[in-house]
Amino acid sequence: MISSTQFASGLIAGILALPAFALDLDEYQIVDLSHSYSSDTLYWPTSPSQFEKKEISFGETEGGWFYSAYSICTPEHGGTHLDAPLHFSADGQPADRVPLDSLIGNAVVIDISSKAAGDRNYLLSAHDVLLFEEAHGLIQPGDIVLLRTDWDQYWPDAKAYLGDDKPGDASKLQFPSYGESAARLLVEERKVAVLGVDTASADYGKSRDFIVHRIAAEHDVSNLENLTNLDKLPPTGALVFALPMKIEGGSGAPARVVALVPVR
Repeated sequence: MISSTQFASGLIAGILALPAFALDLDEYQIVDLSHSYSSDTLYWPTSPSQFEKKEISFGETEGGWFYSAYSICTPEHGGTHLDAPLHFSADGQPADRVPLDSLIGNAVVIDISSKAAGDRNYLLSAHDVLLFEEAHGLIQPGDIVLLRTDWDQYWPDAKAYLGDDKPGDASKLQFPSYGESAARLLVEERKVAVLGVDTASADYGKSRDFIVHRIAAEHDVSNLENLTNLDKLPPTGALVFALPMKIEGGSGAPARVVALVPVR
């Protein structure tokens, strides 16, 4: 019997080897892991601006057909987005240089929602990761790790989601995420491709040194932040597509992240 990781690896190989029409999406549940961008989108409290959408045109044209267009403006780091390694490493890959094969891969979903419910500053530990591996198998190089806290239930309530809603002040934030020991195990030993989480940061809210960002960036590992619907994914076996806006030289970018979950 093959493992779920082997199944997902084979699925990736099959998708890459076959023409697009050969992928039967009826065999998968497609799960959207992204929040929409709107005036409600949450940003880091020190962000100088928020999401803006301005109407350029909306209505019937002189030629008799309907036409609409908008201009948008957003900081890189807000909503469901990618942190490129350049975000915390001067030599790190910018958003447009992050290899696509690191953004398409097997999803490993580590669920700490029950622990986070009892401690909003909970940090995923290396011990948590090892317990996950005992139950679900060894995390493989190139896997995309998604940390499930169920914090997306609070979106877009800034105070509930971030722990504090004072503009311009990030000193009182409280939310769970990765701890240093888990990040080192996943990045340095397991050599995963991405660290994702359904909170505002790969570092927990109280962090002052952003050590998880620094560990990831040093090894050209990207982060995905402000994800949603991780409760709809199995611990292993899903395939993730995490495609950011291709911003030349960007330290990050808004991203549309989806998962394919085999229907068995």
